[in-house]
Amino acid sequence: MIRKIENNDEELKGEMNMYQDQNDEYNNYNTYETIDAQVISEDEKKIKPKKKTRFKSAAKFTAAALAFGLIAGVSFQGYNYAVGGTTASKIGTTNSNIVSTNTSSGKAVSAVTTSSTSSTTTSDVSGVVDSVMPSIVSITSTITYNQSDVFGRNYSQDETGSGSGIIIGEDDDNILIATNNHVVEDAKKVQVTFSDESVVEATIKGTNSNSDLAVVSVKKSDIKSSTLSKIKVATLGDSSKLKVGSVAIAIGNALGYGQSVTVGYVSAVNREVSFEDGTMKLIQTDAAINPGNSGGALLNANGEVIGINSSKYASEEVEGMGFAIPISDAIPIINALMNKESVPESQQAYMGIVGADVTEEYSKQLGMPVGVYVNQVADSSAATKAGLVQGDIITSIDNNKVKSMEDLQEYLATYKAGSKATIKFSRQVNGTYTEKSVKITFGSKSEASNNK
Repeated sequence: MIRKIENNDEELKGEMNMYQDQNDEYNNYNTYETIDAQVISEDEKKIKPKKKTRFKSAAKFTAAALAFGLIAGVSFQGYNYAVGGTTASKIGTTNSNIVSTNTSSGKAVSAVTTSSTSSTTTSDVSGVVDSVMPSIVSITSTITYNQSDVFGRNYSQDETGSGSGIIIGEDDDNILIATNNHVVEDAKKVQVTFSDESVVEATIKGTNSNSDLAVVSVKKSDIKSSTLSKIKVATLGDSSKLKVGSVAIAIGNALGYGQSVTVGYVSAVNREVSFEDGTMKLIQTDAAINPGNSGGALLNANGEVIGINSSKYASEEVEGMGFAIPISDAIPIINALMNKESVPESQQAYMGIVGADVTEEYSKQLGMPVGVYVNQVADSSAATKAGLVQGDIITSIDNNKVKSMEDLQEYLATYKAGSKATIKFSRQVNGTYTEKSVKITFGSKSEASNNK
């Protein structure tokens, strides 16, 4: 889902210097539309891929009034995710051994690390598929849509959609599965189907819409012993060493019919795909990636995961252009998502700014970095104490890119009040933006109430 600002350049310049006292009215500006992406080819001709969504739902964005009036760290409904554990579980490092690390609860998390085995091209991949299939799951998400009929009567309707996932780790109590964020986004119910067709309810452990990644967990106690004995943690390869022309095998729940396999080649590496609010560097392959494949595995000839299937080129004129998130880029994000725990809303971090999105479009037009423009800083807030001032542009939190207020709020929901982070931002000095960084200690939601 992509969000953008709908106002012209002069409006943006004016709004950047004004504090919009609309914090309690922002929902009036929510609108929705579908936004297609663009692939930047080497000859600079642009073609339009789009992420495969679960349903026919349109992609959501927030209008300028929302972006300028929102305070980072405002209240959320229910529970959200926060970083837990002083020692985190990790996946995919440098060899083919099993890694075990302890969480704060003292429970070990095991995950298969990257392998250095050299690949071999073969026309028969059945052996590879047989070995990897126990590591691949189907995911069914249920989401509730609120609608109205022609008479203005409101009603809700549940819809389901299909996706795929990769088993990337486990601890004493849970099986951990990586997938795409858009596969489980806004889902009120998530079910996982293992290779033996057994179905188990899952919990969303963490999501990152910026990278289109998510981690869901399944309790081992909910899985039949016969199924559990067949489950296998996937072996992660090294996508940074991929070569164009090498074999690519895509496994996923195509069209929701169950696991299927397609075979092709790596067509390009580091293919820059441009979306409305930024770009992603993806693996391009001609292995067919269809709806439902999202979140599934892209494998090399050795059965190592080299990518997470994410989007397919959507054009009637061109076939055979599928895309996957490089696994080496995904590993740090998945590691962070694996270690999130849900905490009460009252314990979430508060920063204390009013911000506005600086999109790619406005970055080019106005010569400003992409990120969140600080419109105002609340007195005595965490942001003020850290030294942030009006006019700064926040670009990352703990090396996680921040491209919008939505990103900023998503990351803040992963920190507890009192926790620390490194904020990178750009500040204009003598007409030029210079990158800086500060350490921040987040405040609590009670501060947000006091600053209203």
